Amino acid sequence: MHSPFELPLLRAVTTTPDAVSTDVVAVLYAGEPADAFRPRLPAGARGEFDAALTRGEAIVDLGHVLVAGSTGAGCRCLVVGAGAGPLTPDRMRRAVATAAHWAREHRCGRLAIDLSNLTADVDTLTAIAAEAVVVANFNHGHLKAIAPAPPVTEATVLVASGQHAALERGLVIGEAVNAARLLTNEPGNVLTPRELADRAVALTAEPGVHAEVLGPEKIEALGMGLLLGVARGSAEPPRLLCLTYTPPGITDGPVLGLVGKGITFDTGGISIKPADGMDRMKDDMAGAAAVIGAVRAIARLGIPRRVVAVVPTTENMPGGKALKPGDVIRGAAGITVEVNNTDAEGRLVLGDGLWYARRKGATHLVDVATLTGACVVALGKVTSGLFGTVPAFTDRVRQAAARAGEAVWELPMGPEYKDIMKSEIADMVNSGGRAAGAISAAVFLREFVGETPWAHLDIAGTAWNDDAKPWATKGASGVMVRTLVELAAGELPS
Repeated sequence: MHSPFELPLLRAVTTTPDAVSTDVVAVLYAGEPADAFRPRLPAGARGEFDAALTRGEAIVDLGHVLVAGSTGAGCRCLVVGAGAGPLTPDRMRRAVATAAHWAREHRCGRLAIDLSNLTADVDTLTAIAAEAVVVANFNHGHLKAIAPAPPVTEATVLVASGQHAALERGLVIGEAVNAARLLTNEPGNVLTPRELADRAVALTAEPGVHAEVLGPEKIEALGMGLLLGVARGSAEPPRLLCLTYTPPGITDGPVLGLVGKGITFDTGGISIKPADGMDRMKDDMAGAAAVIGAVRAIARLGIPRRVVAVVPTTENMPGGKALKPGDVIRGAAGITVEVNNTDAEGRLVLGDGLWYARRKGATHLVDVATLTGACVVALGKVTSGLFGTVPAFTDRVRQAAARAGEAVWELPMGPEYKDIMKSEIADMVNSGGRAAGAISAAVFLREFVGETPWAHLDIAGTAWNDDAKPWATKGASGVMVRTLVELAAGELPS
């Protein structure tokens, strides 16, 4: 068993690609005129750059790598496509990650990234470059007997002036993303609800963070019949994790509540899923992983925002005591639910989780969940669904996602959608059927937030990369860690 990821030594220096001591140096190309870009390259790399242009090679395309010769210091030089036009944070993140993956594949332990031409947003882009290298060091095959490609051990960012604080921020966020990816990748027999809670406590053992883990007896005492109902079919006992972060000197002001869906394995219960693809259902706790990773980063960065994070976690199994279609259960908020589909279990545990976050003092709520296949149908694998009750707060979530480089799209929740969730014998059914499936799930959750400003992020399509890209490996993506950190760092509307 190998280390799932290692942190590189990060440094910022004010030198040129020709002079830096490294194994490989990457220069990002965003389609500038050749006469403007060529002087940025080491002298030994300019000829191959010109030859590639003559050949008509698409070297500007995002993820393209041109091995362009050597520098004066004897290291290889890469021209990495960053897409045409002004360099955006998201394109730079992908281009730097592409360079880091190339370095790993070619067993180059030392990598330099040339950002010396930047004159605006230098801190932000330096942090993103550091984060991208850290994330690229992740090893999805840590359970294999064969050792993976070695990580980048030293990453040097070439800047006009030293940006050491920015490097540290990138390191912290990149590590938090990797921690979330590792949790999401773990097999269901390894990452049980108890193990998820234990690892979360260890990951967030930072100054200002208080962790509380509740077992079945305390969960029952709180009246959380929705969480307990889902847990009934499993031999593994459920857990309710609560992480409270109180930064030094901050005793009042808004409290950001983060709630993550923590289904460590989802068979669908009695409404069982097809066998094909069920192995992927170990990732049904990616929302919980994002919340845990975000709390770790928020605390390590010392963000001056009080945070309460709640993770209801269980398996959804078809045991002899499992929920049956037609059963009625009652949540801690007093709402009764007719279960017409046991595979719509995530919204049940989130209902109790949202109630508990409000009880713990959250003034603003965000839940993150791999909730609906309908969201994948609507938005595919590149955009997360966004829903919200208070436009000013929903806009802050959207803005945080934009700063983080994570695509979201808001879907409607008009009052007419509530009719889909009507039950003849309870307050609601838990599934409104195929039509507007992502919306009806959000409408269900809305019943548990009261007047608290709330946003719901459906990451069913974005939590897992089905295919490798030059800048990303196949497997868990760690999506929404960056967005939640950005949200905590910004202002929250009153």
